[in-house]
Parts: sequence; C-alpha cells; structure tokens
Amino acid sequence: MKMYIIIKLIPPSLLFLFFLPLLSSSARLLPSPSSTTEFIKDKCNTTEFPHLCITSLSSYAPSIGDSTIQMAHAALNVSLISALATSVTMTNLSAGGRLSAREAEAVSDCAEILADSVDSLRNSLKLMGRLSGREFGERIDDVQTWVSAALTDDTTCMDGFSGEAMNGDVKRMVRGRVVRLAQLTANALALINELAPLP
Repeated sequence: MKMYIIIKLIPPSLLFLFFLPLLSSSARLLPSPSSTTEFIKDKCNTTEFPHLCITSLSSYAPSIGDSTIQMAHAALNVSLISALATSVTMTNLSAGGRLSAREAEAVSDCAEILADSVDSLRNSLKLMGRLSGREFGERIDDVQTWVSAALTDDTTCMDGFSGEAMNGDVKRMVRGRVVRLAQLTANALALINELAPLP
C-alpha cells in the first residue's frame, strides 16, 4: 500500500528513473546477443572444426546464452538432425534402383550404420537432459561413450566408399554428407569433453 502511495506521488516524467535500476538489474540477468556470440566463438575455437561449429550453432544463440551445457546440448541436437537427414538420404538412395550392386550394398550398409548413429545420439541427448547432482560425472561419461560410438559409425560408413569400383558422383555425394555429419559429431564430442569433471 505504501509503495502504491509513493508511486502515485511521483510525477509521470520521473517514473522511468524510479524503475530504471530494476530494469537494469533484470537486463543483467540475460547475456547480451554480442556476448553470447563471443561465447559461442570462444567455445567453438576449442573444437576441431571451429567454422562449422560457429555456423551450425549461431541460430541457437538465444537458448545457449553463456551455458556450456546448453551449447553441448545444441551441438548434439544439430548432429542428430544431420544424422537423421543423412540416414534418410542413404535409405532413399539404396532403394532408388539406379546404383550398381556394389554401390547399393555400400549405401544400404551405410544407412544401417547411420541408424545406429542416430540411436546413439538420441541416447546421449536424453542423458544430457538429466545432468545433475552426484551422478553428473557418471552421466557425462555415458554421453561421451554414446557420442564416440556415433562418430565411429560415421567413420565406418565412409570406409565403405573407399574402393575404386564406386561411382565418382555417388561417392562424392555420400562422403560429402557423411563427412559433414562426422565433423558435427566431433565438434559435439569436443564440447561435451569440456564438461567432464577433472580426475
């Protein structure tokens, strides 16, 4: 009641000055867009593919803020989206009927392997949503294991297209997509490794 009376007595032209400290303190609770961008750049510079890291995560800046956990979560999400899209591409390509027997086999194998990669990334994202308390270190270890498995799957898929018998166009298309996926996954793993507690 007293606050209401005080506010009534303040001239409207001075009300802004009355609330300015409150507005300023509230604004300090959220990082500015520029500081968030710098935070992302700094963290991405610790990854193996910094430019890809920055470009793939810049749209997540509002949700990342200045949180390393949120940034690792966003990187995993980007990797999962890429894995899903690449897996669908491989499945459609193998079912298209325009590949040689050798190519069709390699693409089909890659699709199956990438399905495992998708599962690993999904499991890691679920665990990332439950990082807390005394189990933090153990769950980070599990996340690292899942993401490492996904990265191994990506590499295994690419190995299937190393032979000379593969069509150049098919090889370039598949390897281009899978290499990008592997790079995204490697970046996500690097950011997750930063969360691991010191021994």
